[in-house]
Amino acid sequence: MKTTKSGIIIGIIIGLSVVMAIFFTIMNAINNEKDKEQGKAFSYDLSELRKTDPALIKYKEIGSIPTGFQKPRAIAVWVNGSKERVYIAGDKSIKAMGIDGKVITETNFLDPPQCLAVDNNGTLYAGLKTHVEVYFPNGSLKKRWESLWIYAYLTSIAVYEDDIFVADAGNKVVWRYDKDGKILNQIGKKNDKQHIYGLVVPTPYLDIAVAPDGLLRVANPGLQRMEAYTFKGDMEQYWGQSSMGIEGFGGCSNPANFAIFPDGRFVTCEKGLTRVKIYSADGKFESVVAGAENFAVSYKYLITGKEEDDQVQALDVALGANGRIFVLDPDKKTVRIFVEK
Repeated sequence: MKTTKSGIIIGIIIGLSVVMAIFFTIMNAINNEKDKEQGKAFSYDLSELRKTDPALIKYKEIGSIPTGFQKPRAIAVWVNGSKERVYIAGDKSIKAMGIDGKVITETNFLDPPQCLAVDNNGTLYAGLKTHVEVYFPNGSLKKRWESLWIYAYLTSIAVYEDDIFVADAGNKVVWRYDKDGKILNQIGKKNDKQHIYGLVVPTPYLDIAVAPDGLLRVANPGLQRMEAYTFKGDMEQYWGQSSMGIEGFGGCSNPANFAIFPDGRFVTCEKGLTRVKIYSADGKFESVVAGAENFAVSYKYLITGKEEDDQVQALDVALGANGRIFVLDPDKKTVRIFVEK
């Protein structure tokens, strides 16, 4: 029987295909084993980090408030004399609740509210994904501000006298408004002349607050640090270090949320390896409010190794009267209350 050249070529091609298939099968098996070993090592390291030195924990939990939401997202606490209300954004509404958990008012929205703030008069500023809505204390609509650019993703609001600051994780900037909803300027954009690196926002978490010194504090999560800006947008200072150790901020996007005490100290929340910590006004680590072992969301991260929004939603934090710390736990769907020991 004669063998044609084309037949020989086809035979060679088939033979090479078989050899390559066997080769890739072996390599995939080897790589899968390597991935398994790396995964074990990664989980082990995080498991160790979930253990907090008891000597560092200076707070205790004294109670909790059920939110009644399937997906709670943000909180704010309004204090006026003896009155104290906890505002919780979740699902498609914002509830104003007493410490006893009773709902005082509930404001409904067409879309999920992402963030909120309450001024001294009880006026509510609700941030939806692309715009802000303002409500009277009784829950009726006062004004709806114009929508921002198409990439907008609002994550935090801070009210200070006549200025309203709105964090936009989508556009990686903080917008400064007046109380009528007019944009005055933007803060946090990259500016080489002013030596401003710019906000690095890998995930939709960008938190802000005005400190007692009158400077706007912005958590720059991708750089694992806190930055201080004038209202005109000049950066004055920053602090923070990238570290999985207790003194620093780990992961790709921390601190996720924070609040500021009247004396200028910070309480911060981290996601991924979930921790709530206290820092001095100049950024020195002081103590732990609650370690990663206190939150189920940290355990989820250990199992999955993922930080998607639906998988591991960050804690939010607000301050009440007498130094009480209110922590929104999205896994338990409650607001947990901590006080200093």
